[in-house]
Amino acid sequence: MSETDRTKMKILQSVNPATQRVLPGDFAIATRAQIEETVARANEAWKVYKNLSGSEKATFLRTIADEIEALGDSLVQRAVEESGLPEGRIIGERGRTCNQLRLFAKLVEEGSWVNAVIDEAQPDRQPMPRVDIRKMSIAVGPVVVFTASNFPLAFSTAGGDTASALAAGCPVIVKAHPSHLGTNALVAKAITEAAEKCNLPKGVFASLNGEIETGQVLVQHPLVKAVAFTGSFRGGKALFDLANGRPEPIPVYAEMGSNNPIFILLEKLELEQDSLAEMIANSVNLGAGQFCTNPGILVMQKGKSTEVFLEKLQKAFAELQSAVMLNEGIYEAYRKGKTQSMSSSGVSALFEAKEDGEWKGAPSLAKVSAAHFLENSNLQEEVFGPFTLAVLCDDENQLRQVADALHGQLTATVMVTQEELEKASGLLEVLSQKAGRVIFNGVPTGVEVCHAMHHGGPFPSTTNGKYTSVGTEAIQRFVRPVTFQNIPDTLLPNALKRGNPLQIWRTVNGEKVRT
Repeated sequence: MSETDRTKMKILQSVNPATQRVLPGDFAIATRAQIEETVARANEAWKVYKNLSGSEKATFLRTIADEIEALGDSLVQRAVEESGLPEGRIIGERGRTCNQLRLFAKLVEEGSWVNAVIDEAQPDRQPMPRVDIRKMSIAVGPVVVFTASNFPLAFSTAGGDTASALAAGCPVIVKAHPSHLGTNALVAKAITEAAEKCNLPKGVFASLNGEIETGQVLVQHPLVKAVAFTGSFRGGKALFDLANGRPEPIPVYAEMGSNNPIFILLEKLELEQDSLAEMIANSVNLGAGQFCTNPGILVMQKGKSTEVFLEKLQKAFAELQSAVMLNEGIYEAYRKGKTQSMSSSGVSALFEAKEDGEWKGAPSLAKVSAAHFLENSNLQEEVFGPFTLAVLCDDENQLRQVADALHGQLTATVMVTQEELEKASGLLEVLSQKAGRVIFNGVPTGVEVCHAMHHGGPFPSTTNGKYTSVGTEAIQRFVRPVTFQNIPDTLLPNALKRGNPLQIWRTVNGEKVRT
């Protein structure tokens, strides 16, 4: 692009966080007219796409996965350059992206996800007859997906939000993350080519580049029916407020991060100090701490074994290597958040790696008494990076008080021995009210993509703890139930017709059947 052309349009460029150099490629910011055209086209596509069969949508999802894999090394290399993440991590993330596309393909191909419920007519019922009533879930309309900074593939252009929305029958408009513009362009092209191969309407998928204003315009557009977001609390809450201020409010499914506390009981701490210290240190520093499930709070009782454990944890932190963070903004936010936490009343640093000014997250560890923690809710603000805060309790009662005081979390972990199971039962009860996923004797980093996964939690970890952004249940965010009363069989959707032509599981007169 020439300098003359550059001045005529607003463009964005990606930066390699490892070298801090601008990467090749100019990416134009979408104009208002382009946004309007894109949303209108998505709405027209929805009128066709929502009525596709499960097998047709499954073919589309599998074709997307095939097209992504066909990009080969070019996609991996660009994602590495734009994120600073190692090649192995990107290759693994590509696999996860394609696997979850194929998982949703299986889901929609089988078809029972529509939750068909049928109460057949009872004309002779006394004192009043019952008419025929049938219910199922249908696609809501165009969905806007905001891609994540920390997962350039698995939570981005073709990630779980896009896969689940397309599976539901909703066209997707992706708002590309400014850190991954080249990666987004490659994956967006793969999805577009998959749509063409499957003879789908052009508006079934689109990708737009832009800044904050671009996202605001998309969320406020009257034809957009739902929003998916993975990122900071500030960003997610702003979109949530914007969507609720519309004449027709729409849901924003924002995953906004978490402190993911780990509670370690005394006997476990005493018996497994070395392995616990290594496990937790590695979890905190995994991916430079840039996971939404990074353990940011460790809760334990005071005691000699606790002091020894903290010493071993410091040594484990000292052996960690600082890693490049995703972009300058995240790096600066990490430094600021860590400084604020460590300078809070009652907080003392246990270890802090040296900063080198190269956008690398320095692993850091601090401690605070439970009394100070309970007095200062700001200590619950997420520090996105390789930092964790040890909260030291006087006794089991105070440990329970800390659990009671926690804000909503994506995860909460309990580490105990077999002999401590009875003590842990009350703690698990509290934590199940505070978190979307409760973990036993493990670290929270790593989220399995499966049917049983719930990756969500009470506010402020997400805007709606009822829904997950990982696993097949994520599809339920982009549908709504509709009841069809006394409708002739020929006019009913196939999922509700008499004789069950799709052979899906349905609830008929209160019983699960497939006939």
